[in-house]
Amino acid sequence: MINKDSRLPLYYQLTDIIIEKIESGFYKEHDKLPSERELCEMYDVSRTTVRQTMQELEKENYIYKQHGKGTFVSPKVINQSLVQFYSFTEEMKKINKVPSTKVLDFKIIYPSSNIAKNMKIEESAQVYEITRLRYADNEPMMYETSYVPVHRFPNLTKDDLENNPMYNIFRDHYSATITRANESFKVTIPTDLEAERLHIQEGEPSLLIIRTTYEKDLVIEYTVTIARGDKFTYTVELK
Repeated sequence: MINKDSRLPLYYQLTDIIIEKIESGFYKEHDKLPSERELCEMYDVSRTTVRQTMQELEKENYIYKQHGKGTFVSPKVINQSLVQFYSFTEEMKKINKVPSTKVLDFKIIYPSSNIAKNMKIEESAQVYEITRLRYADNEPMMYETSYVPVHRFPNLTKDDLENNPMYNIFRDHYSATITRANESFKVTIPTDLEAERLHIQEGEPSLLIIRTTYEKDLVIEYTVTIARGDKFTYTVELK
């Protein structure tokens, strides 16, 4: 409860109370929170205190507002550490979300000069171009286009990728060993198609992630990803 004799400002205390209720599961994702008036009555505080609390919670992405409908608990943002190699599937399982993948397009192509350069191959070397939508609990999270060398992974199929994580296929079916990966990040505005696929508003800032994955000196995957900006944060550990 609120301690009015404490040196902590009332809105700090109320913010901590609501965060604790969200993190404990008392308030679940997308639950509607009590109105300002109801919170004033519940905790015997002023409307100004409640509004300051709501501002803090919104700034920290604990809540979101819908005009005319009220205030709701935000879905959890995925905090991805960049200290070590990771896979989308395994990271979703760690936070108790069910990962799934829909393969939107699968074909064999000759790479563009830019793709060939980034993969360190000739333009005459065929690659798989694989477009996938990655889900967590049936909610679209990432829109990915991957390029994979055909000569290293012959007979790869769309069904393989629908039913198994890509890196598991590399390891289990082709005895591939990932030795390192490089990633670059920048803010981007998704295309209309990408926004539609990710169920976000046109013009909503997102993350552009480019990953190059190696088996020793061989590039075995080059992936361009659009990740929802409202769902991911990335943390880098500096040493």
